[in-house]
Amino acid sequence: MNNDIPTVLGIGGTLRAGSTSERAMRVALGVAREHGARIEYITASELEFPMYDPGSRSLTPEALRFLEAVRRSDSLVVATPGYHGGTSGLLKNALDHLQELADDPEPYLHGKAVGCVVTTSGWQAGVTTLTSLRSTVHALRGWPTPLGVVINSSAAPFGPDGSAVDPKVAGQLAGLGEQVASFAATRRRAATAQAQAQASAQARSAA
Repeated sequence: MNNDIPTVLGIGGTLRAGSTSERAMRVALGVAREHGARIEYITASELEFPMYDPGSRSLTPEALRFLEAVRRSDSLVVATPGYHGGTSGLLKNALDHLQELADDPEPYLHGKAVGCVVTTSGWQAGVTTLTSLRSTVHALRGWPTPLGVVINSSAAPFGPDGSAVDPKVAGQLAGLGEQVASFAATRRRAATAQAQAQASAQARSAA
């Protein structure tokens, strides 16, 4: 694997296959791939782990896979339906599991750009949920991208093949995908430069 290629991780969707939020996530990730990023994704069906218990060290394989995927990522796309003004329970529980990264050299989502996407049947709940999701990303030390996307699912924004048929939705997801790819590339270049500087310093010390 080429460590110079930035990785963008997608998280989200619902347990319903082909949900609007999952389609939105995949469209944004597709754009990120077009801009040179390596893509990984974890859909809602892979987030069905037990409720997070801070006192327990017995994490499921699915939860451990999720945590490792977050560690590997340079940027993320997080897509959720808006349920009663908040994110889905599956997503919230997954984000709660990021407490396990508290003692990492880069804890939680430290320094990572996060593109936030919310789908709802209507506009008001979507804006409320987007604000909540962006606040959660901030609390986890991540950087919400300048563009956050709210999609009204009642307007049927995606076609049968999963592509965005609403030009406004397509444009917004393209912008978000480009932003996460750009921030991921910047972060990866910085990490590579730091690693090279450390290697050079060690070599000089050993000489």
